[in-house]
Amino acid sequence: MRRLAILGSTGSIGRQALDVVRAFPDLFQVVALAAGQNVELLASQVREFHPWFISHTAEEASPAVTKCPRLSLEEMACHMEIDLVVIAAAGGAGLVPTLAAVRAGKRVALANKESLVTAGDIIMAEARRTGAEIMPVDSEHSAIWQCLRGESQPSARLVLTASGGPFRKSSLDELDSVTPEQALRHPSWQMGRKVTIDSATLMNKGLEVIEAHWLFGMPFEDIRIIVHPQSIVHSMVEFADGSVKAQMSNPDMRFPIQYALCYPERLPNPSLPALDWSTIKELTFEAPNFDLFPCLKLAIEAGKRGGTYPAVLCAADEVAVELFLSRRIKFTDIFRLVEAILSEHRATTHPAIEEIIAADAWARERAAAIAAEGSLC
Repeated sequence: MRRLAILGSTGSIGRQALDVVRAFPDLFQVVALAAGQNVELLASQVREFHPWFISHTAEEASPAVTKCPRLSLEEMACHMEIDLVVIAAAGGAGLVPTLAAVRAGKRVALANKESLVTAGDIIMAEARRTGAEIMPVDSEHSAIWQCLRGESQPSARLVLTASGGPFRKSSLDELDSVTPEQALRHPSWQMGRKVTIDSATLMNKGLEVIEAHWLFGMPFEDIRIIVHPQSIVHSMVEFADGSVKAQMSNPDMRFPIQYALCYPERLPNPSLPALDWSTIKELTFEAPNFDLFPCLKLAIEAGKRGGTYPAVLCAADEVAVELFLSRRIKFTDIFRLVEAILSEHRATTHPAIEEIIAADAWARERAAAIAAEGSLC
């Protein structure tokens, strides 16, 4: 049996990972569960899966939770009893446990974008040193990973697909009055609140470009983004001879999650919806609108600049998204706030992990201060 730690078990990816575990009870044993404040759901998961260890950030919890030994995310990620670590914790919280898991030589099913975006150079170097396997859970990177299997030559270009989010057909004026409720209505995917807002601004796609750069060693100029509203083609790989391979499935995150957890096997799972080709009317593709979604360009530029810029990008965006969700700034202010923080930042070119964490902390503090000043208007 594969002994799992699921970090972020009460979030969208964590819950769907447990759905995959339920489908294969003889293959997986849940050894550790980590949550944030949602200890009620964590208690339910503890009663069902009987983990040996738990982690949470709540001040109080039920006896079902408190009876389990409590570990930090870092301790959980590198524990000797765990074979595979699912990093589904959102935002900056995923960096330290991801690095710990990789340094311990674990198999890592990585759903946390920020880890590779902020410290991709360090994490990939550690993975090469220890032999840790990083298995991407994002649907786009999982698609590329699957397309590259069996190929003896490197790819010429990666093509990341994007749904375009709920505002693909909107005007700039319309975006100025977008509400949190509107931004959280993604047309294709069921995701957590932070990722859903990032998908609405297309910041998410910019982060995925940076992540793909590190995961697959591909130069930024050879990574292309194409908008595909149907979300059936999850990404594509182009080869030197002009051939293109694509990975397709219904837009359901359990597909890439199962592939990562069961790798290298492909196992039948009747609960996953198969494509019905008789009902698919069209597959369309279009170029992204960088003027309508400036966060996309901003993220790619931060990735190219490197150093501590991506860490500042992620931290400022995390604060900005939370401010928008709490109605303290406008939807279009997300870009303005992140851009302002990046313009102030004095980057470290080849940062150590401590400098990345320090840049993250500075960006959060500065973003909160600018928002409090009301200077975005």
